Amino acid sequence: MKRTGLLMAVLVWAGLTFAQENEGNQYINSAEKLLSTDGRLVIGGYGEVHYNQPLDADVRNNGKLDVHRLVMLLGYNFSSKTQFVSELEFEHVEEVYVEQAFLQHRLNNYINLRAGLILVPMGITNEYHEPTTFNGVERPVVDNTIAPTTWREIGFGITGNILPASLKYQAYLMNGFNGYDGSPHLNGSNGLRKGRQKGAESFISSPDLALKLEYYGIRGLNVGVSGYIGSTESTLYNDMDKNNEAGLAKADSSVVGITMLGVDARYSLSGFEFRGQFYYTGLSNTAQYNTFTADSNGKPNDLGRAMTGWYVEAGYNVFRFCNTENELVPFIRYEYLNTHQQVEPSITANPAYEKNIITTGLTLGLTKGAVVKADMQFVKNGSDNAYSKVFSVGIGVMF
Repeated sequence: MKRTGLLMAVLVWAGLTFAQENEGNQYINSAEKLLSTDGRLVIGGYGEVHYNQPLDADVRNNGKLDVHRLVMLLGYNFSSKTQFVSELEFEHVEEVYVEQAFLQHRLNNYINLRAGLILVPMGITNEYHEPTTFNGVERPVVDNTIAPTTWREIGFGITGNILPASLKYQAYLMNGFNGYDGSPHLNGSNGLRKGRQKGAESFISSPDLALKLEYYGIRGLNVGVSGYIGSTESTLYNDMDKNNEAGLAKADSSVVGITMLGVDARYSLSGFEFRGQFYYTGLSNTAQYNTFTADSNGKPNDLGRAMTGWYVEAGYNVFRFCNTENELVPFIRYEYLNTHQQVEPSITANPAYEKNIITTGLTLGLTKGAVVKADMQFVKNGSDNAYSKVFSVGIGVMF
């Protein structure tokens, strides 16, 4: 609670960021860039190549070199009101995904209809995940587990920008996480990450609701509140006789209820850049889920009933007063996450699932859309006596 209180105080003091601004003091990602571009066929993309080197005084480790992702963006403007946006992602050279694929139609200046494969509007990084929009070679660890980037599902809803009030909003109904399809996909170690369906032959038992409201009426400041309410999906409901009470009870045991709240803020002023984010995820029916998804030896699964994660970050562009398009931003970020913030009495909280992470480094902007990054990351969980260390270098582009 002390950590949470400190975070909220920092958010109130500064609102918190690192991203590029467009007109209206908003931040812009690749999809928004496509939607705001004239012309019929619109092409863009982003990508990043990384080098990660674990450091240990007693053990020698190989470094890892990886074309982490290369994403091609294709958009088409059928008219001034109707547009299509897609992102095709290649990860680690050999894995291919569709990251976004949605149709948008503008009803008026304040309301757009959107349907297809859509990013869940939770927090900052899930929507603003291009390498030029955040500090650090890798995305924040909190966004890997609590609200797992890149989190996208199939659905429909409305989105819009109310300029007189300086408000952006999004509201969608979409399929939920895959909680069970013959094997469990949620646990204490990975949180919700392995439950993402990603639009790949997704199935749905009941729709989930995702909401976000952002305020950008103060120059340089963007504050967002996100919410997600629903439950995981289970294949056990498929072809189920509605009068089969025992079968329905079994299927109910394979489902987890999810209520997620996110608060985020970004602020830039006179070369200073601040960013912060907080997540709380409450899970229900976890006792039944853990028992139902026990391993072959009868050991229960270890999904917690509450997860929290947050971070604060600060940086400064030391080239601000130089007559150059380059930027050099030293930064530091502190993160905390715990996928066992609360657990059922049937399991014991695992201290390894509570992590403290410090990341500090440099972001060099060569020009708009091209960056070189370097950082040191220190990670310590509740069962460690010391921080583990990783040195990373990477390049990133967005166009």
